Amino acid sequence: MTHKKADLSVQFCGVHFENPFCLSSSPVGNHAEMCARAFDAGWGGIAYKTLNVDSSFKIVMPSPRLNAYHYNDKRFVGLQNAEQITDRSLADNLKDIAELKRKYPGRVLISSIMGFTSDDWTLLAKKSEEVGADMLELNFSCPQMARKDAGHRVGQDYDLVERFTAVVKKASRLPVLAKMTPNITDMIPVALAAKRGGADAISAINTIRAITDIDLETLTPMPIIFGKSGITGFSGPAAKPIGMRFVSELYSSDELSLPVAAIGGVETWRDALHYILLGAGTVQVTTAIMRHGYRIVEDMIEGLSDFMLERGISSLEEIRGAAAKKLIDPSNFDVRHQVVSQIDEKKCIGCGQCYISCQDGANQAIVFDAEKRKAKVDETRCVGCTLCRHVCPVWDCVTTRTVDTQTTSHAAIF
Repeated sequence: MTHKKADLSVQFCGVHFENPFCLSSSPVGNHAEMCARAFDAGWGGIAYKTLNVDSSFKIVMPSPRLNAYHYNDKRFVGLQNAEQITDRSLADNLKDIAELKRKYPGRVLISSIMGFTSDDWTLLAKKSEEVGADMLELNFSCPQMARKDAGHRVGQDYDLVERFTAVVKKASRLPVLAKMTPNITDMIPVALAAKRGGADAISAINTIRAITDIDLETLTPMPIIFGKSGITGFSGPAAKPIGMRFVSELYSSDELSLPVAAIGGVETWRDALHYILLGAGTVQVTTAIMRHGYRIVEDMIEGLSDFMLERGISSLEEIRGAAAKKLIDPSNFDVRHQVVSQIDEKKCIGCGQCYISCQDGANQAIVFDAEKRKAKVDETRCVGCTLCRHVCPVWDCVTTRTVDTQTTSHAAIF
């Protein structure tokens, strides 16, 4: 029996995507053979590894250039890299893009480009369009490009972002995505600069400048590149909360009002759905592919499809931005209503973790009966922070009940 599938197709900047799942511009889309395997696995689109003009600057990658970030027993929660844009020739990359479009005319190929001068940006835009690219993504955000006039340094300069975006729009008829750096306090002003230059959409986020580990034998940050290291791009699941923040802000900006391609920590269909609920039109992936391979898209497609079918959702457009609409400024939170924690004695295993955490990190509102090996909440002290619920190892052992502070005797503790 054929498994029923929901309609996952999206229209993004007038371009049809079979599904919203795309490769982000990175080592996972470095040449035609790799991209073909990705398309065969089911990815709806690919942002090809960033092109540059050969005569402008010779790209030489450092090595070793990766360091996986492990935390306690959890492996690969993040990845630090010192990767740069493509080190292949422009001619070879253009040939590969043309070949991919011949073999996969129904799949979306986004040409990611990075120039160092207006002439570079013009050439790359024209050449990409000539070989059949469907869209252009302007890399204003790579955090380790070995030049002061490229990558995230350009992405922090509003004038350059506007200027280079306008140059590309003049040179090509293709939809243009401006790829933003998260290494900035507020992304909206630079996104607005891209919009003034004519950008049709925003991609966010690129990797976050970070240090992931230090070798305690040599006292050197990692990855160690012949005795030295650097502050370079960090990605993976640990980066997702930051990506979600920026995507929601971009989507919610009435002044910006541009589609958003989300990037940052996507590993499962739930991760992708979170971004869609925060307003994303498409979702790009790299780090999860580097760890698990292209076939993760099969689970993404199946999981998102099942979610939609179970809830009677006919298209992703119905739920796009649904979560973003529920975000408000913290100054507007409802503080009249509070919660107090409750512990189910039957489910409590007596580990004492809630007691320790509340004693040393909250409001000393949990009493621990050492004889019975059970924890109980002192509601006269509980302020509803719910730390106990988050540290409890037993699902649903700790719950909450709501208190209206204006109508109950508990009002005095809030």
